[in-house]
Order: sequence, then C-alpha cells, then structure tokens
Amino acid sequence: MVTGAFHRDWGAGEMHKILNEIQTKIQNAIKENMPELSLDALEENGKVFYMNGKNGTEYDWFVNGHLPSFMVFYDDENNLGAAKATVYDDGGINIYLFDENGDHLAKEVQTGLDIDEADLLKLAVCLRRNADDKKIWDAAIDGIESDELPDEDTIAEFLDHRKYCEPSIRRKEIMGKLCVVSKKVTREGWKVGFMLREELQDDEDSGWQFFAGDEDDDYINDVDHVELCKVYSIAGIDPAVMNHIDSPVGTRLIRKSSGEFEEDKNQPAFMEKWK
Repeated sequence: MVTGAFHRDWGAGEMHKILNEIQTKIQNAIKENMPELSLDALEENGKVFYMNGKNGTEYDWFVNGHLPSFMVFYDDENNLGAAKATVYDDGGINIYLFDENGDHLAKEVQTGLDIDEADLLKLAVCLRRNADDKKIWDAAIDGIESDELPDEDTIAEFLDHRKYCEPSIRRKEIMGKLCVVSKKVTREGWKVGFMLREELQDDEDSGWQFFAGDEDDDYINDVDHVELCKVYSIAGIDPAVMNHIDSPVGTRLIRKSSGEFEEDKNQPAFMEKWK
C-alpha cells in the first residue's frame, strides 16, 4: 500500500481532485491489465460509480475501515462489475479487475494515494454530506458535489456518529476471534443447537462455544470431538447465531426453532442440519 507521507492544506476543489485521482487509478488499472477491453463495452463509457447504497459512507468508514466501493460496470444485460476499488482510510487502494463480462476475477492491483488520513477523513465527510445526506445512492462520481471542504463542525458531527456503529464494530471484532466448536457442527452438518459464552482466555478468544445440542460430557471432553475456528466461519454456515454474537460473557442459549434461540433452562435443543 502507498500511504501519505505529508499533509497538505486543501483548498476549494481539492476533494474533487482526490476523486479524480481515484478514478484515474481505476481507469489506468483497466487499461494496463485489460487492454483489449473497449470503453463502449462499459456502462457510460467507463464511468466510476460510488457504491454507497448498501451500508452508507459512515458505516463502511467506521466499521470496515474504508469508503464504500468505487465501481466500473459492464454495459450488458447482467451489468456486472469490470472493476471494483476499495479505498482504505490509510490511503491504500485495492483494485479488483474482472474479465469475461464480470464473471472472472482477472487481477488484483494494489496502489494508493499520497494523502494522509486526515485528508481522507475529509473526503469521507464530503461524500457523506453530498451523497448519503442528499439520498444520492450508487451514482457516478462526476454527479456528486465535491468542490467544497467540510468545515470543522461537519467533521465533528461525522466523527460523533461513530457511536451509532459501535454494535457493528463490536460484532466485527468478535467475528475475527476464535471459538470452540463441536465437530457435529463442522463435520456432520448440524446447525448450532446450543451456544454459550465463557470468560475470555486471551485477546484472540471470543469466549464462544458452539454445539449441536445433544453432546454429552464424554463427547465434549474428548479433544478429538471439538476444534478451534474463527467465529465468522460459524456465522457463515448458521446465520442465526449472528443475532446473539455480541451477547455478554455468561450467555447460554438453546435453539428453539429453525431460526431462533432462547435462554437455556435445560430444555432440549431443536436440532436441524444445515447441509
């Protein structure tokens, strides 16, 4: 990644210049790595779109550490992406290029902006104010106002809104930590029937343990019957656990139906296979 080594005092129009630089890097990556791709095969001859319509600028900035994606699309019936750029809050950019009309990832290009984090924050605030706040979603970047710098009050308001993302930030942090899982879930295909959160052993531990729901003590105490994995891998195969993933230490939940858990009071678990 290339990150900023200095700070500039931006004047009017500089946010627009940053967007133009992002656009140029995307277009150059397409030209250098897919030279056979003509502009008339792309939507609006290769315009770059700001894809804030899923979560919005603030969510991606605070939770994921980057701006919503910048996209170039194929101009055909499927309208799949030809290029997707992720601009991180440290100035790094990952550009993913897709050939076969968007069906195949052809190349990943890593580049960056020579801009520090404070200036990228101003760009995020500018995009929130002139896109999200105006209900402009997934629009071409040349249609988003970007001539004026956000003032200090607008930046402070943006930063204050981090508090609304705190639950998602906590969930994401937990998702990257380790959990104990019964092999009845990971190997035999049962959904999680019983989940409990114990005291954390270290910084990498989520505290979570997941079981199918009918394991006895002899089964659980055999190390060959359990394994360690990341919490996100369990949430991926059984999304219902996500509703409770940031519950506190001491939580004990039993599955009561296909998509619901309730407090464990020694009742039998509802058991169902996910595959």
